[in-house]
Amino acid sequence: MRPVSVLIVDDQILLRQGLRKLLEIEDGVEVVGDASDGVEALEFLASAPPPDVALVDARMPRMDGIELITRMRAEHPGVPAVILTTFDDDELVFGGLRAGARGYLLKDVPPEELVLAIRQAARGETVLGGPAADHLVAALTAPPAPVPSPVRPSALSEREWEVARVVGTGATNREIARTLFITEGTAKNHVTSILRKLDLRDRTALALWVGEHRA
Repeated sequence: MRPVSVLIVDDQILLRQGLRKLLEIEDGVEVVGDASDGVEALEFLASAPPPDVALVDARMPRMDGIELITRMRAEHPGVPAVILTTFDDDELVFGGLRAGARGYLLKDVPPEELVLAIRQAARGETVLGGPAADHLVAALTAPPAPVPSPVRPSALSEREWEVARVVGTGATNREIARTLFITEGTAKNHVTSILRKLDLRDRTALALWVGEHRA
């Protein structure tokens, strides 16, 4: 079976060398190159056969890992990237995943877990270390932020504002009448008055206006 080829991207030369030595003793893994930042990594990818996986540090000079992964996703979509970093925060975890990273690991990960993650990423699987997984679970289980209520403009009466808010849902005059227990003609008159007071041309403009005016 062909070994999994790996590109190491990190600005710390000792870490690059250490990772190379660590991975070179593993059966089925081959380090095909290393780069000190995103610029060098893109130069390598443009001039060599694509590796199966790129191990990418999050913070580097000239071009950091997030920008590199964004560029790789556009220019080298067949190369999955795994972030390997010392930094553990929401901005980097979610920024990296949004950019297209297939995994996020901390540099204190045990060697066997790193090798397993490389093989999983090469197969197209997503790999998240414990802390990154915790961030993701916390974000998914956090209670939703309260949705602010629209603020009534002083130009409108309470009833007109009620009508405007129902128009904001896309309701017709008949639906407005049913919702507010008024006649359809009264609903129509309220809509006409609201459009005039707010200097809006039609119901669509009013619906957009209601959506934009929130607390």
